[in-house]
Amino acid sequence: MAREKQPEVAAEAEATPERSYREQLDYLNPIAQPLASRKLTRKLYKCIRKAAKHKQIRRGVKEVQKFINKGEKGITVLAGDTLPIDVYCHIPIMCEDRSLPYAYVPSKSDLGAAAGSKRPTCVIMIKPHEEYQETYDECLEEVGALPLPL
Repeated sequence: MAREKQPEVAAEAEATPERSYREQLDYLNPIAQPLASRKLTRKLYKCIRKAAKHKQIRRGVKEVQKFINKGEKGITVLAGDTLPIDVYCHIPIMCEDRSLPYAYVPSKSDLGAAAGSKRPTCVIMIKPHEEYQETYDECLEEVGALPLPL
C-alpha cells in the first residue's frame, strides 16, 4: 500500500509550480539588504553551481563564519527567507568588517539546490577559481555595486 502512494506524492510534488521571484519576495526578512535583482540572482546561482562542481564553496553559518574569521576571500550569498534571523544576522557585519562582498537572494531552498544539495541552505561563500573566473568576476562586480544598508 505505501509503495502505491509514493508515486502519487512524487507526481504532486512535481506538479506544484515553483514560486516565482516576485512571490519569493513576499517571504523576505526585514534585514535582507542588499537584495540581488532577478538577473543577479540567476548569475549567483550559476556561479554557485560551477563552484560546487570544483568544491569551491563554503556552506552553512558555522563553516562560512569560520572561514571569514580565517580571512578567506569570496562572495557571501545569504538567503533572505531564513527564520529566525538571529541565526545568521552577524554574518553581514563580519563581511563588512573584512570588506567582503555579500548579497541576499530570496530563497534558501533555491540556494541549497544551486549548491547541489536537497537541503535548504541559509548562507554560502563562493571562493574564486580559474575554471569559472569570468562568471565569478561578473558576480563580484555586480554584488560590489549593490548599495549597502545604512
